[in-house]
Amino acid sequence: MATDYDAPRKSEGDSESIEALKERVPDKNSGSSGDEDSDNPSSFDLPGADLSDLELDVVVLPAQQDEFTCMSCFLVKHRSQLDHEGASGPICKECAA
Repeated sequence: MATDYDAPRKSEGDSESIEALKERVPDKNSGSSGDEDSDNPSSFDLPGADLSDLELDVVVLPAQQDEFTCMSCFLVKHRSQLDHEGASGPICKECAA
């Protein structure tokens, strides 16, 4: 006999009412959940939020003496990750593999 895997599964335990299920789920509006960061309650932004007025402070350090930029993946790597010097420049071990 073939089994229809798309058919909804019914069992004796599935007969709970919606009211019983609602009683088990805690109300999001009552009490404090403890999940929020108490110092910053709005610690996340929704996707698509307008962040054009937000100023970001980023410090960019130049490549150090023991670093190189791979000409294949364009990541700054430590000299220990250097595989070889290609025609276009240094290539890291990950890109050479």
